[in-house]
Amino acid sequence: MAAWQHGYPKLAAEFRDADGRPPQHTFFFPGEEYRPFFFDRLEPLIEGGFGEVELHLHHDDATAESFRHDVLSYLDTYAKRGHLSRSADGRVRYGFIHGNWALANGRPDGRRCGVDNELPLLFETGCYADFTFPSAPDITQPNIVNRIYWPVGDPSRKRAYEWGERARVGHRYHDRILLVQGPLALVRRPGSLRIRIEASSLTAKDPGTPARIRSWLDQHIHVQGRPEWVFVKVHTHGAPEHQAESLLGKGGYEMHRELNARYNDGVRYSLHYVTAREMVNIAWAAMDGKTGNPNAYRDYELAPPPLVRRA
Repeated sequence: MAAWQHGYPKLAAEFRDADGRPPQHTFFFPGEEYRPFFFDRLEPLIEGGFGEVELHLHHDDATAESFRHDVLSYLDTYAKRGHLSRSADGRVRYGFIHGNWALANGRPDGRRCGVDNELPLLFETGCYADFTFPSAPDITQPNIVNRIYWPVGDPSRKRAYEWGERARVGHRYHDRILLVQGPLALVRRPGSLRIRIEASSLTAKDPGTPARIRSWLDQHIHVQGRPEWVFVKVHTHGAPEHQAESLLGKGGYEMHRELNARYNDGVRYSLHYVTAREMVNIAWAAMDGKTGNPNAYRDYELAPPPLVRRA
């Protein structure tokens, strides 16, 4: 936490998107790992305008009852500290990433989850979107790739995320969570004929290079009918110091330099750094037929958490 507390503001101070915003990081913090002193270090970053907190959760051999109890407990803890958005009726809303990618009991052996009907339980407890995937080459990877989509069919079945309807302009569901995927592709390694899986994960050994950024954009993840708004969601396990280098070290600086130099010219590209909540707000705005500058829709439906201070 100390590495992030000192390193992320230093990095963010060097870069701005088309709206004058610094890089944004959504800290999907594991509920079962919560300790007050972690958040004491994390919260100055949130108050400084560098990101937001959402829920990450690892669990094994859970039941619907234990899952609901644990999630509501963690949400209450986070919300009391000023994190998480609220809907107009005051209900806590949150984004979610499942530990070990085992969403909706997605592993054949049933380990690292245990709850087939996890998607409806997430919705019932206030989840607005899941950001777990891609997970390739893990067995939990869905057949649907490079999409923003709604789960359809029986939401209580195992791996219910395998059946989906693409998000599109002119239609929204209000009775289920949205599924937001990051880029997934087979790409050639630079200077080699070998093929690699591009699964949008940033690590110290695999940072956001120009070739990787290009591949993220090439997957063209968008709401159908609004192709000019391209959504790029990448992730990192940034707590261990050696992996934090993927964003706080040389790799992070070079990634943001490339983003600003090549994809923020105001002519062909405009770069918008967003949190998970802002990304979903913009996606909902697209579904509702909104056009123009997506910056106008960062807080379209879900307002910033109380701890976030806007300049």
